Amino acid sequence: MSPTTRAAASPSKHFAVVPAAGAGTRLGGPVPKQYLALGGRTLLQWSVDALLEAPWIETVLVVVTPGDTRASAVLPRSPRLRIEAVGGATRRDSVLAGLRVLRPWVRAGDWVLVHDAARPGLSLEALERLRRTLVDHAVGGLLAVPVADTVKVADAAGEVARPVPREGLWLAQTPQMFRHGLLLEALERFPDVTDEAAALEACGHAPRLVEGQRRNFKVTTAEDLAVMQALLA
Repeated sequence: MSPTTRAAASPSKHFAVVPAAGAGTRLGGPVPKQYLALGGRTLLQWSVDALLEAPWIETVLVVVTPGDTRASAVLPRSPRLRIEAVGGATRRDSVLAGLRVLRPWVRAGDWVLVHDAARPGLSLEALERLRRTLVDHAVGGLLAVPVADTVKVADAAGEVARPVPREGLWLAQTPQMFRHGLLLEALERFPDVTDEAAALEACGHAPRLVEGQRRNFKVTTAEDLAVMQALLA
C-alpha cells in the first residue's frame, strides 16, 4: 500500500519526538544546553510545553542520554509525556531510537513531529500551519523561513569567492513532520544525515516547505540565548 493510500484510509494520528541527548557544549554552560534556564524554565521545558499545547499531538516523547535524570525533574507531569533514556551519539541516533520506542503504538502512516530541544520559540500558530499544510501529503515536510540576507561563499583566505542568489533558499527549522514508516526507513538507511528532511531526500522524496517564524530559531550561542530571553519575556 502506498503512503498516499495509507493517508486516505483513516485519519492519521500525530506524535512528537524531542531529541535531548546532546551535550550542547558551544554555549559553554555548566549543564547541557537544553537544561539552561530561560525566563524561569529550561530550554527543554519551553520546547516540550509548546508541543503539549497542541491537543492533537497524542504523545510527546523526550529522548535523553542514558543516566540523565534532569529531564524527569524539570518537565511537567502529563499523561501525554514520556521520557526515554535511549539517546545516542548523534541527533539521528536519538531520533531513530525514539521512533523505535513509538513503533508499538503508531501506524506507518501516522505523523511524527521531530522538534529540537533548543528551539523554545515555537508557537502554536506555526504548529497548526504545519499540520494543516501537510494533512494530505504523502511524505511530510518541515517548518522553514526564506533567506532574507545576502549570501556569500568564502574562499580559503576568508575572502568572498562568489555571491549566492538567495531566491529559493530557505533556512530549515523544526518541527520536521513525516510519516513514521517513511522516516524510520530513511534514518535506518542513511546514518550520516544531519536532519530528518535530508534522510527523506536521500530516499528520493521531496519534503514540503512550510513557512515558519523567525523567532523559532535554534539557541546555539550566548547571543542567541540573550535574544530568545528578550523574545520570550
